[in-house]
Amino acid sequence: MNKELIVSAGDESVQVAMLEDGRLMELHQENLDLNFAVGDMYLGKVKKLAPSLNAAFVDIGYSKDAFLHYHDLGPNVKSSLAYTKLVSNGKYRSHYLKSFKKEPQISKNGTINQVLEPGDQILIQITKEPIHTKGPRITSEISIAGRYLILCPYADKVSISQKVGSKSERDRLTALVESIKPEGFGVIIRTAAENKKVAELHADLNYLINKWQTAFKNIQKKKVPMKLLREIDLASGILRDNFNEEFVKIIVDDEQLASDMKEYLNIIAPDRSKIIKLVKESEVPLFERTGIERQIKFSFGKNVTIPQSKGAYLVIEHTEALHVIDVNSGNISRNSSNQEETALTVNKVAATEIARQLRLRDMGGIIVVDFIDMTNNAHKVELFNHLKAEMTKDKAKHKILPPSKFGLIQITRQRVKPELNILTSEENPNPPGEKVEAPIVLIGKIEMILKNIIDTKGKDIKEISLHVHPFVAAFLTKGIPSIRQKWYIKYKRWIKIVPRDSYKYLQFNFLNKNNTLYNESN
Repeated sequence: MNKELIVSAGDESVQVAMLEDGRLMELHQENLDLNFAVGDMYLGKVKKLAPSLNAAFVDIGYSKDAFLHYHDLGPNVKSSLAYTKLVSNGKYRSHYLKSFKKEPQISKNGTINQVLEPGDQILIQITKEPIHTKGPRITSEISIAGRYLILCPYADKVSISQKVGSKSERDRLTALVESIKPEGFGVIIRTAAENKKVAELHADLNYLINKWQTAFKNIQKKKVPMKLLREIDLASGILRDNFNEEFVKIIVDDEQLASDMKEYLNIIAPDRSKIIKLVKESEVPLFERTGIERQIKFSFGKNVTIPQSKGAYLVIEHTEALHVIDVNSGNISRNSSNQEETALTVNKVAATEIARQLRLRDMGGIIVVDFIDMTNNAHKVELFNHLKAEMTKDKAKHKILPPSKFGLIQITRQRVKPELNILTSEENPNPPGEKVEAPIVLIGKIEMILKNIIDTKGKDIKEISLHVHPFVAAFLTKGIPSIRQKWYIKYKRWIKIVPRDSYKYLQFNFLNKNNTLYNESN
């Protein structure tokens, strides 16, 4: 699998698209002036306690106080409070913790008022960005993530990712990190550290210690609330968490961003920094030049066509409490002699697309999927296992329940940022005032149906004419090569385009010489 990153910087935000074998799999957006991003570290002040919730509200500078639950304090919160107070008062002058006397750990089943009081200064980290009317969700269990290691102040323990399967490798990595970690810090060894040499691990650890030193220096400034440490920029963060030998290309249209990413890549993979390519500004935005904008138009919206399914599609609905995804077979089932086998085939390609959609839109909470009904229990198990396998690519925490007696599959998925919701509809020119599907999506749907007609009718087709709204007819026939000419090269069929004044904007019909071959009307 080949992975690419396309990074486009605007005046107010940065957009990052991650492609796998040319297909858009993840889309991220970050406002350049965004504060309170996941991973940012702040020095805050406890405003009030909420004993009924076993939580505290903390002022970190946002318009709404951040929410800190007792279970998010972390066992070493008393050590963190003591260290913060000593550093702020100038009584402890080092970012190293060797000579710092740790406080006892708190009970797992304690109460918030046993630990915090209003007015306390507390070191916290954002775990969930502000969403709608809610303030940020925070933790006082600080962790600073690197490429191979995660640094945890006050923990003084080495643990390792369960995905490192080999016992000998787990023992090797644990022994190496134990030998290089500074006293008073805990370290989590990430999966990416597997088979890495001590020099690489040491360099990553030094990078993390330097970040902790930056936070320490900011605590000394005695300003509350205050951002102490910013999570690395979005693009570099994606590299940190995802970069491997499968990445073949990184295209960036901003010089500063390209420089920052190259600098970070020189830290984690110095031999691969050449894959970053800075492209010049152009009248056509980078996402359009690379085809990302086209993929976005096809991938977002209520109805999503399933690639390589010859007509199947998803209907994605959002409610206040959950998301509902309905799988539709389109025209496939009508042309099939074996309904059960067809249902399984469509459901499996739908499951692959659903796993992609969850990553792409960063959908969270409860997702209910209504697949096409199947009666064969073995097929139901096969679909369930296929969906689980596709979801292993998703780094967000998730759980998938087996099909219910009604054939529904439920998914819960963690979301730490607001869901990405991109409008793909546009103004309808005829009649004006209402929203309609984007033209590029309509053209894709027309071509999909054309391909299905040619695949199913084959040599029986003597003549095909496409009747469409005049605006769409003009779009299909303009330019050299036009879309119609591209179809001729691709399908070896000349399609007669017939403008129809009586048609609505999204209405179209394929006809042969005498009869309607296919009808798709919106």
